[in-house]
Amino acid sequence: MTAESDGRLLERVRAGDREAYALLVDRYQDRLGRYAVRMLGNQADAEEALQDTFVRAFRSLANCTRPEGFGAWVFGILVNRCRTYAARRIRADGIIVTNDDAVGRAAVPHSEERDAIRDAIGWALGQLPAEQREAFLLKHVEDLSYDSMEAMTGVRAASLRMRVFRAREELRKLLAETVRD
Repeated sequence: MTAESDGRLLERVRAGDREAYALLVDRYQDRLGRYAVRMLGNQADAEEALQDTFVRAFRSLANCTRPEGFGAWVFGILVNRCRTYAARRIRADGIIVTNDDAVGRAAVPHSEERDAIRDAIGWALGQLPAEQREAFLLKHVEDLSYDSMEAMTGVRAASLRMRVFRAREELRKLLAETVRD
């Protein structure tokens, strides 16, 4: 038996079937959770943003005009929630601190060398401005097109291209410094 499409599950949810929404949550929570951890830098904030995303999505299902595009639509909500949580943390703490332990728990353990590389990349991502980190993760980790990124973030594709370019350049510099040390 093939899995029901997002559109079909959304139809069931709109007809009152809450179990169908649980299936949608199960379908997307791992991918969205990985993005939230990478964007926010710690498991607690990521879990809170993810839960908030799914609650907000449920409350505003009528706004999902393309049922087959539920995944992109809910991802857009998560992007905005991550922005809000990061801005809140900046106001509260003055900085965003990357929790390497949380990032490590979000990934599958590898050899020591791979762990060192992953840690260096995680550290370097944490050094990027939030807009560059967001654009880089959406493009190179989530493998989204610039059109999809624009629809999700509300930022013009040309600006997103520049953010990704600048993020790559900064990551290249930061990682080169790490290798020299």
